[in-house]
Amino acid sequence: MADDNNIVFLDGQFMPMSEAKISPMDRGFLFGDGIYEVVPSYAAKLVGFGLHIKRMQNGLDAVGIKLGMDVEDWRDIAQTLIEKNGKGNLGLYFHVSRGADVKRFHAYPEHIQPTVFAYAFAIPAATIADKKSVNQYRVTSTEDLRWKRCQIKSTSLLGNVMHFQQGQNAGVHETILYNQRNELTEASACNVFIVKNEVVMTPPLDNQLLPGVTRNMLLDILRQDGTLQVQERVISMNEVHAAEELWLTSSSKEIAPVVELDGQPVGNGKVGDIWQLAQTLYSANKHNY
Repeated sequence: MADDNNIVFLDGQFMPMSEAKISPMDRGFLFGDGIYEVVPSYAAKLVGFGLHIKRMQNGLDAVGIKLGMDVEDWRDIAQTLIEKNGKGNLGLYFHVSRGADVKRFHAYPEHIQPTVFAYAFAIPAATIADKKSVNQYRVTSTEDLRWKRCQIKSTSLLGNVMHFQQGQNAGVHETILYNQRNELTEASACNVFIVKNEVVMTPPLDNQLLPGVTRNMLLDILRQDGTLQVQERVISMNEVHAAEELWLTSSSKEIAPVVELDGQPVGNGKVGDIWQLAQTLYSANKHNY
């Protein structure tokens, strides 16, 4: 579908994208002062919708943007966008900025209306738990130089973008980040899991990483299944380099196997059996959230 003909939502109205206009004085444009979410849908079935909206509301609360919309308001917008844009495999992007003021001033202005924007875009078909056909990722690693409130899904993404570009410049797919103590945080646009001795591990939630919806769903699914031991704990980069399997998780990638880190193979350099089990379980249960 052509982007200009996409039907989008802006401040209470649905319209072609070509007609959607936002003020240059909007604080989302001037300061990155806003919160966003991206929700995947396959054949009009949303994945993790309530969890995504809860995280967005937590972000709005954290930065003091008062909106007055609930999960059903967002669901109505999502379903309408799906209906108007083809019902295929679509990502739903939701964006709330603090709104437009008459002047540029750092402090939060009072009595302005938030800007609410949403649109749908085509995404690939859902991942299938097949080691032969799944996309295999190569990544690099570097010290995390972003801000210290990474748990907020802010529209101000320049730090993430710069780290992602490091990977692009290195000819790989992603950049894994670690803190000054050489401890894994996350990747520039994904959460990170490692596997060692059939134990699945990921860093605990704190201000250093985003509480990924796919991350949280996967942990819950694995724990309910009980086949694999799961740990949320501090992970050193030495452990990451010694891992038998390494995964990236996000709403668009689901569980993405990494076969190369910093030019060296992860484990035996092939997609692992634990990944296939985890992706099989995730695919079977992802619409339960």
